[in-house]
Amino acid sequence: MSNDDALQPRKGTVVESIVQSLADDIVSGELTPGTKLDARATADRFGVSRTPIRETFGHLAAMGLVTHRPNRGVVVATLSPEALNDLYEAMAELEASLARLAALRMNSEQREELARLHKESIHLVRDGTSDDYDRFNQSFHSLIFESARSPQLQQLAETTRTRLAPFRRAQFRLNNRLSKSWEEHDAIVRAILAGEADDVARLMRAHVQTVSAMSAEFVAEHQRRPADTFARGVER
Repeated sequence: MSNDDALQPRKGTVVESIVQSLADDIVSGELTPGTKLDARATADRFGVSRTPIRETFGHLAAMGLVTHRPNRGVVVATLSPEALNDLYEAMAELEASLARLAALRMNSEQREELARLHKESIHLVRDGTSDDYDRFNQSFHSLIFESARSPQLQQLAETTRTRLAPFRRAQFRLNNRLSKSWEEHDAIVRAILAGEADDVARLMRAHVQTVSAMSAEFVAEHQRRPADTFARGVER
């Protein structure tokens, strides 16, 4: 399995669902640093064999959420604020560059699609769940990535985004974050449609920096929560 494959489980698979669930548990503090993830207990929890669980652990390790320790097996990693900030700093620069190129290179069909996606997302702010908005958010940013027509930058951004996915998802559980995110997207969309490349880069960088701050806030609020070791099928 290549590094990129380890980071990105196939969409819509059982493994992807389990990776997302365990990643959310780690980020939210339901599974605390040092907790051992037992393959058999985890397989029982999700009603699967141990084969997809082993694949899941590989994805989580590639994301930096778990480590393999001699004689201990798979253990929840300590979430370093410095490492998280470093990833977000890289993400901010990558997305700013891609957004700038998208403003210059986006064709008319892509502009229409971006405007449509953004307009429809207001309903998710009012009536949707954080998971609904997260799925839209991925589509929104992916369209900008593709519109930049820079395969190397896009690959780097997608790999970094995958590592940050559980943290980016967590931000949407904070009060009023959906509406604030929509407002930030609105400014970005307006600048892209106007072809204001430098403004788009500035706005996208600020957007990702805000996401970084919100993610850090969520982690800080939730990492003190003790793990429910019996309900979660894990060991200490």
